[in-house]
Amino acid sequence: MRLILYSKPGCHLCEGLQEKLEQVQGLSFELEVRNITTREDWFQAYQYEVPVVCQNVAGREEQLPRPSPRATVQQLEQMLQKYLATDDSQ
Repeated sequence: MRLILYSKPGCHLCEGLQEKLEQVQGLSFELEVRNITTREDWFQAYQYEVPVVCQNVAGREEQLPRPSPRATVQQLEQMLQKYLATDDSQ
C-alpha cells in the first residue's frame, strides 16, 4: 500500500504529520512525500490545503480526511486503519 503526503518546505503541519506517519507501526505502507513546489499542478491543487494525504487505489489517488494536528500517532493509525481497510487488495 502506498500513501502520498503532499507538503511544502517550512510547513510545520506537514513536518509534524510526516513524523507521525513515519512512526506508525501497526500498518504496512510506503510513504511518498511530494513537495508541491516542484510541480505547478501539485502547487495549484494543494497550495492552500497542505498537508494532504492520499492513497493510491487502482492507479488513482484518493484523498483521505485530514487528521487533526493534535492527533497522536495512535489516533492517526486508527484513522488510517478505518479508511484503508476498505481496500485490502493494495
